[in-house]
Amino acid sequence: MSDAYCIQINETGGPDILTKVPVEPREPGPGEALIRQSAIGLNFIDTYFRTGLYPAKLPFTPGQEAAGTVSAIGEGVKNLNVGDRVAYLGSGTYATHFTGPAARMIKLPDGISEEDAAATLLKGLTAWMLLFEIRRASPGETALVWAPSGGVGSLLVPWATSMGVRVLAVTSTEEKAELARKAGADQVIFSHEDVAGRVRALTGGKGVDVSYDSVGKSSAKASLDSLKPRGWWMTYGNASGAVEPLSPGELNRRGSLVMTRPGLYHFIAQDEDWRRGSAALLGALKTGTIKAQVGQTFPLDKAADAHRALEGRQTTGSTLLTP
Repeated sequence: MSDAYCIQINETGGPDILTKVPVEPREPGPGEALIRQSAIGLNFIDTYFRTGLYPAKLPFTPGQEAAGTVSAIGEGVKNLNVGDRVAYLGSGTYATHFTGPAARMIKLPDGISEEDAAATLLKGLTAWMLLFEIRRASPGETALVWAPSGGVGSLLVPWATSMGVRVLAVTSTEEKAELARKAGADQVIFSHEDVAGRVRALTGGKGVDVSYDSVGKSSAKASLDSLKPRGWWMTYGNASGAVEPLSPGELNRRGSLVMTRPGLYHFIAQDEDWRRGSAALLGALKTGTIKAQVGQTFPLDKAADAHRALEGRQTTGSTLLTP
């Protein structure tokens, strides 16, 4: 296929190291399917591999999620046929084609586009993990949600509010604040404010039950200061850098807090977990509980520009790359 290519990393560094490389798609082996991709999701984890924060064997093709059409299937594949529209998670999706295990691909129902699926699969499953798998959110609770207009946050806020959770959202601009309000946030706090002080004022001094924190280093203290005794700090991202080490005794001093640094792939390692999570996500999309929020799209061969926008906090919702 003369038009086939991938985006490759040969050394760690800034966005300019992302290089377009011609590549011949790999034919599917037993249990696999070959996909002609139409939409690829951009995620902050892609930048972690690019910078070397997360180590990877080089050369490396980034990308964690995508959607497209089945071009070929390998021996023994029963759940898919050529021409099916599918979405999937897998390493190396910054490419025109992807070959991977068919059992880990979900067939898209009518009404859910490949673009919507690629925009929500990894981020939506992350929201599902936070709300259902680590600790199930309950009606009447109050949650602090950082980056509410980002890829995960724009799904987490409406999903949480649909469960009866009061959401206090922390963001940086009035434009993003308005998006958070439209998604269902009860109150918006700006990141340049005294976040914990505002939280205490909005909760009658009690604090929140949980902080869903994707920012990392710069938000850690405010998250901890915002929690009520026995509250949960779910620090699941490093947008501002990795969180500094924290003594367990500090959690006790603040009221027996619970801290977790989850990774999605630990929660979908088993096929039954993957199926349960993807079914919950597709169900939430079909009912309108959550909606794909595609804020911007870049050509795949302009992936460096997409990385610059993401790291510069110039994006809202999900970002797609299109081959």
